[in-house]
Amino acid sequence: MRSIGMSSSGNQLEGGLKSRHLTMLSIAGVIGGALFVGSGKVIANAGPAAILAYLGGGILVVLVMRMLGEMAVAQPDTGSFSTYADRAIGRWAGFTIGWLYWSFWSLLMGWEAYVAGAILNSWIPAIPIWGYMLIVTLALMAVNFMHVKNYGEFEFWFALIKVVAIVAFIVIGASAIVHIWPFGDVSGWEHLTSQGFMPNGFQSVVVALLGAMFAFIGAEIVTVAAAEAKNPSKEIIRTTRSVVWRISLFYIGSIFIVVCLVPYTDPGLKDSTVGTYAVTMQHLGIPYAKQIVNFVVLTSVCSCFNSALYTSSRMLFSLSRRGDAPRAFQILGKNTKAPYVGVLVSSILALITVVLTATDKMNVFDVLMAATGAIALLVYLCIAVSQLNMRRKLEASGTQVQLKMWLFPWLTYAVIFVIVASLITMVVEGTFFNEVVYTSIFGGLLVVLGFMAQKNNWGGEQRAQAEKERLEIQAQLQKNNEA
Repeated sequence: MRSIGMSSSGNQLEGGLKSRHLTMLSIAGVIGGALFVGSGKVIANAGPAAILAYLGGGILVVLVMRMLGEMAVAQPDTGSFSTYADRAIGRWAGFTIGWLYWSFWSLLMGWEAYVAGAILNSWIPAIPIWGYMLIVTLALMAVNFMHVKNYGEFEFWFALIKVVAIVAFIVIGASAIVHIWPFGDVSGWEHLTSQGFMPNGFQSVVVALLGAMFAFIGAEIVTVAAAEAKNPSKEIIRTTRSVVWRISLFYIGSIFIVVCLVPYTDPGLKDSTVGTYAVTMQHLGIPYAKQIVNFVVLTSVCSCFNSALYTSSRMLFSLSRRGDAPRAFQILGKNTKAPYVGVLVSSILALITVVLTATDKMNVFDVLMAATGAIALLVYLCIAVSQLNMRRKLEASGTQVQLKMWLFPWLTYAVIFVIVASLITMVVEGTFFNEVVYTSIFGGLLVVLGFMAQKNNWGGEQRAQAEKERLEIQAQLQKNNEA
């Protein structure tokens, strides 16, 4: 089958990703420092009831991934939900969410590089943090210049380290809960209720739920990457079903272990230099706990950086094909077929972060991150509204829907309601006020640009060519399904 990412110039993204690559790529994007370190603050604020927050966030992601999977199976595209928003809502929507999503991952790479640099500097102080940041950024840029097959292999083994670490943590923690683990000063699950399951009230759980929602963003990467698989529809069905429960298990399982074994009042949970995993491992009597966790976090943030750079470069490629970005972003390496211009541009913010760190001006970066702080909920909202409209369009055109959202349209409406309610709660409650306001302002500017692009038909030739190719591919997919 012809590649999904064909461009008017004849360049195309080549299918080279295998099933295991796609699974690990999605897991890599969603499991970063937020689990190993950041979840400690959530537990400290909400108490053991933090498990409910992550459970609620996991359920929301399951529903969103089902909706996204439905659209991706019907119309695989490297632009994923941005492309679907374009077709189902309007060009302005695809333009806005595509650029907002690109901004989020591009900014996140800077933060991941900073964490990696800080860890490496703590081991070998001779090189400053910004020096390590530059090395990590350039090294991972080089990986993304490779053929996607090589990139997928690299990311698979990178991500496998943290998956193994999480599984080992859950196994050891579970053995301590059932009184099998012979070391340390904790066992059983007394801390689950000894100080109250919900010591800070229901409001703290709501705030924790909002934070947990952000932790899961990245699961949707699988539908972006699937366009470079040999059989996109088949791979999307398989990976969307497996990735969701794996991620939920990793998060929920880990959090359950922690709240059972560690009192939520432990000061180490709030300390970003220690974090959730290290505190628990110290209680379990595991030597060099902090150093072990630092190694896992290092590989984790590098893996997350890697998948973020991949995703952002592919989003630029898709935006360019639709006329929403310069044509240059479609340029691919002659031999590698990697969108190297998109890789270079997506890396700019990470390189700027290196400069900000070197000049001690990282506070500027914090403001930039706040401008995309609510992107997770906006992406989820965009997916839900797009699926609502696209299902009706597909059914009206007689297109067979292979993977269907459960209880349509009622569960879709429920997801939309929860997301809108969450955004309102974030503003009223105040903890995430800046994130919502700054993201809304930034998103509003992009909406204006999106309407201008729609009204003035920017990149009309690119859009016409992309639509022609889409219809050809869609006809081929339909023929394959009938066969």
